[in-house]
Amino acid sequence: MSLTRKRKKELKRLRDSAEVLWGQQQDVLANANAVASEARRQAAYYTREELAPRVRDGYEHYVRPAAQTAGRAAGAARDRIVSDVIPAVGATIGTAMSVVDHARDARARAFLGEVKQAGRTVTTKAKAATEKSGPGIGTVIAVGLGVIAAVGVLYAVWQTFRADDELWVADEEPTAPAAE
Repeated sequence: MSLTRKRKKELKRLRDSAEVLWGQQQDVLANANAVASEARRQAAYYTREELAPRVRDGYEHYVRPAAQTAGRAAGAARDRIVSDVIPAVGATIGTAMSVVDHARDARARAFLGEVKQAGRTVTTKAKAATEKSGPGIGTVIAVGLGVIAAVGVLYAVWQTFRADDELWVADEEPTAPAAE
């Protein structure tokens, strides 16, 4: 298919315009890469000079003391459970089992009628003696929420300082289209 001289001339001008445009786009991309590189460098400076000290100070003043307090509270709760709750539960189970064994004993059944009157006064004294002291369920929930908050803060700090490869701008030069 042959083209007229006029069409060939228009196509040549169009090709020249496309090449000029391509060169301008290469210049724009080069400038954009330079600006992105400078922005990355400035962000690194800002992070190193401003953000890192603030995060470090915040960690030292808020996170570390809270974590230490939560650790002490968890240790105290563990000590309280080991020293108070487990022995009390064991004693209660042992008492209940001995009461069941005693109730099954045929000789004890006759004795139960006589003890019922005295048992009423004993149970009221036992209730007064076993009043709970120490941290309750609210304290345990508060310690749990404190631990969850500390983990959340540590996760946020980790997200702030982790390397993010998606922020890098490719330094590749785009290739020119093949001219015909």
